[in-house]
Amino acid sequence: MPPINPLPEGTEAPDFEAVAHTGEKVRLSDYKGKIVVLYFYPRAMTPGCTREGHRFEELAEEFEKRGAVILGVSTDSPDRNKRFAEKEGFKHILLLSDEEGKIAESYGVLKPGAKRPSAARVTFIIDKDGVIRKVLVGVRPAERHADLALEAVKELSGE
Repeated sequence: MPPINPLPEGTEAPDFEAVAHTGEKVRLSDYKGKIVVLYFYPRAMTPGCTREGHRFEELAEEFEKRGAVILGVSTDSPDRNKRFAEKEGFKHILLLSDEEGKIAESYGVLKPGAKRPSAARVTFIIDKDGVIRKVLVGVRPAERHADLALEAVKELSGE
């Protein structure tokens, strides 16, 4: 099986529709005019994904000040993402369900060979026009992942 092949910087971000943990349907195009931090995570309620979500939450105000929204995508069900968000107190991250792995596949981050679809831990920073400006691959959830995303957002917002 080939390794993941994330979309490169400068590519237009593929639009998609997904169900959020809140139950609402969300499209990427709903956020045109905002910077989007689109982070893929392998599985809700695992230690790494929990640490990752908490760090994004801790920095949420910094992202919001720069007009950025945080969307987390996994192949978990909307119910599992809802339980995850409620259990961990995620209030600023919108967790999106990609149960069939179609969104992950369109961004080139679907893990090959898994028993069930699963996304690799990759983050895309998308500008206000819907173009991917930064791709973070191979990040460790507890080691500056959200901080690196914030640095990219600061660059896009002119800081």
